[in-house]
Amino acid sequence: MQILTLSNFKGGCGKSTSATHIAAGLAIKGKRVVLVDGDPQAHATLMFGLQEEPGLYDLLVRNASFEKVLRPVHPQVYAPDGNSKGELFVVPSNVETRSIPLHITDPFIMHRRMHQLDNWADIVIVDTSPTPSLLQTVIFVATDGMIYPTKCEALSFDGLNKSLGFREEAQPMRQKYGLSPVALVGIIPTMYRASTIEHSQLYDALKENFGDRVWRPIPQRTVWAEASRLRQPVFAVAPDTQAAKDAWYLVHKVSEAVNL
Repeated sequence: MQILTLSNFKGGCGKSTSATHIAAGLAIKGKRVVLVDGDPQAHATLMFGLQEEPGLYDLLVRNASFEKVLRPVHPQVYAPDGNSKGELFVVPSNVETRSIPLHITDPFIMHRRMHQLDNWADIVIVDTSPTPSLLQTVIFVATDGMIYPTKCEALSFDGLNKSLGFREEAQPMRQKYGLSPVALVGIIPTMYRASTIEHSQLYDALKENFGDRVWRPIPQRTVWAEASRLRQPVFAVAPDTQAAKDAWYLVHKVSEAVNL
């Protein structure tokens, strides 16, 4: 089982949208997927029409069982015509998520809890808050690979650089305890507008610095906002659109990266 985390210390750059579509797409393809909502705003939870609740808090602080915190998502919500070969579950979030670091002392608590899903789940996708915190460290310790969504804009790049710096600073902690380094799986340029000089130049800068770890840009399209309003992925709302093809590209890149 692989654990992948999406991060950028800047809000509004497409983390939750990317996380929910990757999770839904892998489930449609036949995988058993667990999406962990690590953001107190609970957008990954809300994106599937679920209620905000302290699922991650209960798991890490109250030692609740996975049976108590996993919320199944019906394929009708996320798959074209409700047809999914796999299963999708969400560990939901709410405002209590932000207080998790105040109530835990073990930096390996999430690593231990997530690996209780070994031999049951195929992959865990973790959505995170844009705010740096001790919870980010706990999530990082549990993670096998990082995916970084970013707009090709200055402030998003600032958040990206801070997130990448956090990864480098936290690597020695993992190595100290015999854990392998966290891989940089990919960087996703989101809400891309090829016609603007800023976006095209900053995308070129990303490619120059990170090479093929920078994935194909995901263009800005109206259907993404429409799908978000309906609390469904584009796979279910508009499966034949270019936006859905863009989302499938992300799913393919993740599958390729982790051999799923």
